[in-house]
Amino acid sequence: MRAITLLPGVPHSAQLEDIPEPAESHGSLLIRTLALGVCGTDREIVSGAYGEAPPGAERLVLGHESYGEVIAAPPGGRFAVGDRIVGIVRRPDPVPCPACAAGEWDMCRNGQYTERGIKGIHGFGSERFRIEPSYAIKVEPALGKHSVLLEPTSVVAKAWDHIERIGRRFHSWAPRRVLVTGAGPIGLLAAMMGMQRHHEVYVLDRATDGPKPQLVRDLGALYLSGPIQDTIELTPDIVIECTGAPTVIADVMGRSAPSGVVCLLGLGGHHEMSFDFGEFNKAMVLNNDVVFGSVNANRRHYELAAKSLADADQAWLGRLISRRVPLSNWQEALENRPDDIKVVIDFTL
Repeated sequence: MRAITLLPGVPHSAQLEDIPEPAESHGSLLIRTLALGVCGTDREIVSGAYGEAPPGAERLVLGHESYGEVIAAPPGGRFAVGDRIVGIVRRPDPVPCPACAAGEWDMCRNGQYTERGIKGIHGFGSERFRIEPSYAIKVEPALGKHSVLLEPTSVVAKAWDHIERIGRRFHSWAPRRVLVTGAGPIGLLAAMMGMQRHHEVYVLDRATDGPKPQLVRDLGALYLSGPIQDTIELTPDIVIECTGAPTVIADVMGRSAPSGVVCLLGLGGHHEMSFDFGEFNKAMVLNNDVVFGSVNANRRHYELAAKSLADADQAWLGRLISRRVPLSNWQEALENRPDDIKVVIDFTL
């Protein structure tokens, strides 16, 4: 069968090659891949920035945003042939740490977790893969190919879950205004979930044309493209920072409404800059503010994400997928084109 593989740490080593069928020891569910989402993590792994092959293997099968169909399953189990599933990415560490032992592998304390297509386990970028039933999420057939958005939505669902848990540190917390910085897939999904919570949502991005402004407006949110300083008067109760840009992070921290929550959800490159930690500390202390980071998701967040996607406007979700490319042209999916939002490798084309 065909699969996208690479040598971790070696730039430009990715290729489409034939590999053996997955062993049954890798999971009792055999899945036919229907679609594979591509994100910045995949591009960084292909560039050689990081990635880790499974023990004893030289190459790593790429891909962590899955969508597939069950083609073989144990009788009498939770899954049957024909079911549509999405695979959970992370696996708990073998120790396990207290968080992993409690099923919260997204909060792993010792870093010995593994991740499909990223760290120590082959990904979903092959025509077929196997998975353990406990790491498969059944999706509604009505969601169709939009199911490939479930993994990034699970990351956003975790962010919202933690924002609301932190906010409930005092009983009268009633957030109204949300600022999302960045209108990529994560930012747009964060805005969608903010609107589902009936908040007043603003999305700040540098794009002045293309699909992003209209996607935000069609949610019922407000789109901003001016300097970030122009948004400060908004004094949002919640800020979800999705760009990872150091200058944007510096501008949003400490500038939320009193008792506000800032969630850092993006990852960016290294950029040296000056920052007034004294003023930041003063604002944080005097306003009872919180800034925290969030990454990955556990099973509960995948389930929350599945509900959120099922409740969303399906036509709007479809517009998040800006390009679908066949597996034979997989390299095109890794290109970063100006109007791209979410690019998907469609194994059915």
